[in-house]
Amino acid sequence: MANHSRHVLHQLRELINRDPDRFSANIYTRMFAIDPDLRELFPAVMSGQRDAFFRVIDHVLDVIPQADGHPELVEFLAQLGRDHRKFGVRPEHYGVIYRALIAEFASLLGDYWDDETAQTVTQAMMLTTGVMRGAAETAPFPALWSAEVVEKFRITRDLAVVRLLSKAPLRFAPGQYLEVQIPQRPKAWRSLSPAIPPNPRGELEFHVRGVQGGTVSCAIVGETRVGDVWHFAQGHGTLHIEPDRPVVMVAGGSGLAPLRALLIEMSKRADTPPTHIFYGMRYPGELYDLVVLRRIAATNPWLRVTAVSEETTDPWWITAVATPEALGIEHHIGTLADVAAAAGPWDEHQVLIAGSAKMIEATRRRMLIAGARASLIQHDPVV
Repeated sequence: MANHSRHVLHQLRELINRDPDRFSANIYTRMFAIDPDLRELFPAVMSGQRDAFFRVIDHVLDVIPQADGHPELVEFLAQLGRDHRKFGVRPEHYGVIYRALIAEFASLLGDYWDDETAQTVTQAMMLTTGVMRGAAETAPFPALWSAEVVEKFRITRDLAVVRLLSKAPLRFAPGQYLEVQIPQRPKAWRSLSPAIPPNPRGELEFHVRGVQGGTVSCAIVGETRVGDVWHFAQGHGTLHIEPDRPVVMVAGGSGLAPLRALLIEMSKRADTPPTHIFYGMRYPGELYDLVVLRRIAATNPWLRVTAVSEETTDPWWITAVATPEALGIEHHIGTLADVAAAAGPWDEHQVLIAGSAKMIEATRRRMLIAGARASLIQHDPVV
């Protein structure tokens, strides 16, 4: 790429980063002015949508100048194109998005918008919208599939288990997460990890903690009822197990779900490597799935389970299903990151981490200090 083109894209990136929310808001305003019907595809509150849109464009402007070919960028955009089908975005809408982007960039650059600059920007945005459109048009599977809630029960005041049945084939791999939409919050999509691997009976299970301020998670815990129909889009994530290397798993709270699904799948194999899972919560009584982990370990000698809690006793509102001590499970007091790291060395292990963004970052840092190789640490994207 010529120096002038690199300079233009770098300058654009600097301009949009000065006020990301304004940039995204302007794009959507232009889009809705071109095609007012597009507004119906998006939720009433657009802050999350605008932030996601900005991050995509910022990433595009960052990557395109770096090298020719852009294979990773093309796959990223193709995945976005397949993903956006769930919103009802049709191929013809990408022309609207392209026009809105070009108009906004021309406005941002002002007097610097000449023929050479216009060619650079239009090529970048044609790549962006063209790849997304092409991937959407050639996607091998329908945009959505659904499942019906058949059981729901509360574990604690803010944690629920939801079980569903689907008549459609389950299109995800163990350890992946799914984009989910519930009837109580239409147009709002959230990512949830199934706690069991896919099976031919169409069974699904999710463990959902109501996060303070989380409209979807709190609605699932408080409002989901048997008979509700949930919609699902694509599966994402790459958590997996290599059979030739020992495994350490670190699961914080309901982050246990994807690792639990992997453990269940691993129990079906003859080549499963030695695995040690650290499962932690703040209070020992919140370790709701120790019974299941104990059951898996009882018939699979390759699995070792360690329970971790930051407190030694439970508050009055928690009634423990079974204590670690009663189940014969090793129990440590401390933070999950500290306990897991101290049990190393982990330099020969593949490390899988699942939980909150804060927990993932803290655990990854401590495991690196404990000798784990960065190339062998896996976790889902930290948002």
